Amino acid sequence: MKAARPSFFVLFALIGGLAILSSTLSKTPALPLFAHALHATPAEIGWIVMASTIPGILISYPVGALSDAHGSRRLLLVSLVVFATAPFLYLVIHTAWQLMAVRFYHGFATAIFGTVATAAIAERYTTERAARLSTFSSVTLVGRSIAPFLGGSLISLASFDAVYIACAISGMLALGAGLLLKAPVPGPEVTLELPHFWSSLATVLRDRSIMLVSVVESAQYLVFGAIEAFLALFSASLGIPAWEIGVILGVQLVSIVFVKPMMGKLSDRSGRRRVILPGLLIGAASVALLPFASGFLGLTVLSLTFGIGFATVTSSTSALVADLTRDGRYGSSMGVLRTVMDVGQSIGPVLTGWMVGVTGYGSAFTLLAAILVGAAVIFGLLLRDAPDQL
Repeated sequence: MKAARPSFFVLFALIGGLAILSSTLSKTPALPLFAHALHATPAEIGWIVMASTIPGILISYPVGALSDAHGSRRLLLVSLVVFATAPFLYLVIHTAWQLMAVRFYHGFATAIFGTVATAAIAERYTTERAARLSTFSSVTLVGRSIAPFLGGSLISLASFDAVYIACAISGMLALGAGLLLKAPVPGPEVTLELPHFWSSLATVLRDRSIMLVSVVESAQYLVFGAIEAFLALFSASLGIPAWEIGVILGVQLVSIVFVKPMMGKLSDRSGRRRVILPGLLIGAASVALLPFASGFLGLTVLSLTFGIGFATVTSSTSALVADLTRDGRYGSSMGVLRTVMDVGQSIGPVLTGWMVGVTGYGSAFTLLAAILVGAAVIFGLLLRDAPDQL
């Protein structure tokens, strides 16, 4: 396979960083706080957070298959148009249901971009796949990490409108950078026929190992989505101001930026399983301890620890799925991975919102920790006899 030019990776990373900065500004910590300001209940906030993950469930696999057949440039540009236009819609929202509708539209941006970008990089880089995927992810997480600090400060110093104007600026810059991509990515264009579409899907779904890794990723993102939504509200219930909530969520994402590339390199050398299992348990421990934290410092430390666990797991799951992929169906495999992942991320906020409304934060966080422990046990048992590279 012909090596990719460095300019491709640099430009791709720049686009990703700007796009994810825009996306994260719209939700961390703004989304749950904005929804609360619109008088949404905890259960309604769960549904609002879930709305942006539904597009991923609907289109991740078709988008991956289209990327395999036709290249990624046009699909990437579609996602970047959504990144650039969705933030303006937040400025005219007056009800929780309107917010849910805008989140649904905004979700198409990350659903398309995440699948296509991951597949393009996985195909171009083989010997250092986890390291490249983790580095790209961490560059995008630079944008994700800036967002909570910037968003929390803008809320405290100005308003929610200021946050969404900043989202729009970043989204438009991402679109401008995306227009600099000159050639389709990846490779030659082929015709995608319906029988081939379904046969590719069936091949991936029959692969027990790919589905297992996808379920583990789903469990991890279920908890991540729930923490992203309700750690902000839990902190606010303790009287912590918005800018400090931004710091609590921001340190989590900063830890992901620095830890993920290191764990990706370790995964390339030592095997995926040896990285994924400890990460699940680290995340479980940090979530289980959240109900016992009563202030800014304790929540910051636990948020940081959860970020380390999350980065450790997700540094290797996409690479492991790529390792297991047959016949070059990287887009199809990544589409299935992201579809299952988005199912988990959709369930997380709704389940947690219901639990918080019925039994409180303590029981909700305990359940989330148990889900990660369960994923670790299943992953370890089912792959105990697998080759070392798993």
